[in-house]
Amino acid sequence: MTAAALAAEDPGEPPVKAPYQKGEDRLAVNDWWNRPTPQNPKQKIIDLKVPRDEVVAFGLYTVSNKTLKLSAQLYPLYPKETRTVRLEILKDDKWQEIAKAEVNDLGWSALFRVEDWPTDRDVAYRIRHGEKAMFEGLVRKDPGDKDEIVLAALSCNSNKDRGMRENYVRNINHLDPDLIFFAGDQSYDHKEHTAAWLKFGLQFRETFRNRPCISIPDDHDIGQGNLWGENGKVAQLGSGADGGYFFHPDYVKQVERCQTANLPDPYDPTPVEQGIGVYYTNLIVGGVDFAILEDRKFKTGPKDRHPMKGPRPDHIRDPDYDPSVVDVPGLKLLGDRQLKFLEDWSDDTDGVAMKAVLSQTGFCGGAHLHGSKNNRLHADMDSNGWPQTGRNKAVSLIKKANAVHIAGDQHLATLIQHGVDEFRDGPWAFVVPASVNNYYGRWWWPEDEKAGGNPDPENPLPWNGDYLDGFANKITVHAYANPENPSSGGGFGLIRFRKDPEEVTFECWPRDVDVTKPGAKQFKGWPRTISMKR
Repeated sequence: MTAAALAAEDPGEPPVKAPYQKGEDRLAVNDWWNRPTPQNPKQKIIDLKVPRDEVVAFGLYTVSNKTLKLSAQLYPLYPKETRTVRLEILKDDKWQEIAKAEVNDLGWSALFRVEDWPTDRDVAYRIRHGEKAMFEGLVRKDPGDKDEIVLAALSCNSNKDRGMRENYVRNINHLDPDLIFFAGDQSYDHKEHTAAWLKFGLQFRETFRNRPCISIPDDHDIGQGNLWGENGKVAQLGSGADGGYFFHPDYVKQVERCQTANLPDPYDPTPVEQGIGVYYTNLIVGGVDFAILEDRKFKTGPKDRHPMKGPRPDHIRDPDYDPSVVDVPGLKLLGDRQLKFLEDWSDDTDGVAMKAVLSQTGFCGGAHLHGSKNNRLHADMDSNGWPQTGRNKAVSLIKKANAVHIAGDQHLATLIQHGVDEFRDGPWAFVVPASVNNYYGRWWWPEDEKAGGNPDPENPLPWNGDYLDGFANKITVHAYANPENPSSGGGFGLIRFRKDPEEVTFECWPRDVDVTKPGAKQFKGWPRTISMKR
């Protein structure tokens, strides 16, 4: 039965009253079927009124410690439709039901958890609702017998391009990574996360239908332009610069439930303020141990926390300021809980060949021009280059673990080696480009246009070498991919972990390149291979 026919027959009473004071997600709650779909292509996110045999949109999964966690994402359901979804696996050429789960009316997702999952073989699965709606995929066996483990990493899926992502699907599936990572800003529609998340799923589901997936929300996902979570407090400003979350906590929890419920159990599940949960954890795939951080959730907001009095509390435009004055005692970056997690994680090497840290953004100011080539910003507190003391603690622990760092958020692809006491004494970090970079361009563009200290004469990019960022953090720039203009471009990262001889190769692919064609080229400056031997 079609959506229109079912609604006309008798949809029943709306199951949920508008639950949010801020961040309503209006299109997917209450009598959602009565709300018209915008016809303007720029405003239309997705048509939520689908035939009832299509209501299972997609699923995300991981397997950790022989526990499968698989989240099912559905379109909005009518009041009289069942909220139960079933998980089936193909065994002995027959589909067998192994679990049931209940769909949450806020966000329309459900979570399956299956213990004692076999990791030594591929297992076909399908998520079912009603008689005909289903989503099929494959839970891959753990690739522990492979010497090379491959991660694909993406970030910043701009809503100014509502189209599908055929290039990414083709390229990623051809390169066939073992794991896919979405670093944040899967949604840019702020108050309408459900519709935007469903759109994201339709765009990318063929990349994670048959492989494990890590998706972590960033600021735009939870409805803010920037986020300094400050342990979950209530933000009074829509910009979030005073710290905390501006939208209703139930909205924030809905977003995190949809995007992160499939992750392994958190290191410490204690909620932060307002009952908002946490998801920081780790996932081992093929002997590579990935720590998953929430680098926004505990970070202190900049408003009234430092002596700079610019037009925005998070932007510093004076190149002659003293960076030490903004590194105020007591400021937090990752928070004490996550620092303890990183400390423990760095020491745990049982069954682990290599390590990597995944987070939302980079631990330095890796851009000079913001939004346009006419807007030079000396220091940006949205980056994790601030506060500097917290930044140094974080990168020191990543280095202690002998891990690399992979993130997104900045729209600008960079490959940087951090320094704490000296240049190049810290970990390597790859910030991947925006998937669709037509919102806010950034450029690495030193004002004097000279190479940094100790430049590499073999590097094809001009501004490489040792630099101080706007917070006086030591960074060594090895590669960057400046956009030709802020309304075009985009791409994705591919990271190859070679357990023997302990090497990591960073690849950076433009969106419009077909990797299946001979001679396909990456951005200038990539690929780059580094040794992880101590």
